[in-house]
Amino acid sequence: MLNILVPVDGSDNALRAVRHVASSESTCREAGEIFLLNVQPPVASGVVRMFLSPSDLKGYYQEEGEKALAAAREVLEKAGGTFQAEVRVGELGETIARYAREKGCGLIAIGTRGLGAVGNLLLGSVATKVISLSDVPVLLVK
Repeated sequence: MLNILVPVDGSDNALRAVRHVASSESTCREAGEIFLLNVQPPVASGVVRMFLSPSDLKGYYQEEGEKALAAAREVLEKAGGTFQAEVRVGELGETIARYAREKGCGLIAIGTRGLGAVGNLLLGSVATKVISLSDVPVLLVK
């Protein structure tokens, strides 16, 4: 059985990837386990870190990640599939590729564009980075 990673950022494109994986018509329909992953970019500013405790910062990342995962969880719960959802902090493309290796995923299904600042590009920078770093096939869902 094929374990599938679906990175989710809360965008409509990411949700389309989730729907595709969950669809009974999908080539992914015989998936083993589905892993939803939200990656929060680290707060880079040292000034911000001076005013937030590590616990507060962790809570912030978790809260933002759960917001991004909510609609994807709902889709998979309605579809009746088994899945795990996790929030991680790090550089987006590298964290996604590393997570796929850690979980033994044989496929990454990712939306072609996310919530990045340059939304009109055909292929988003995160998807491009994942393609270059991944050891497994990457399914782009438009």
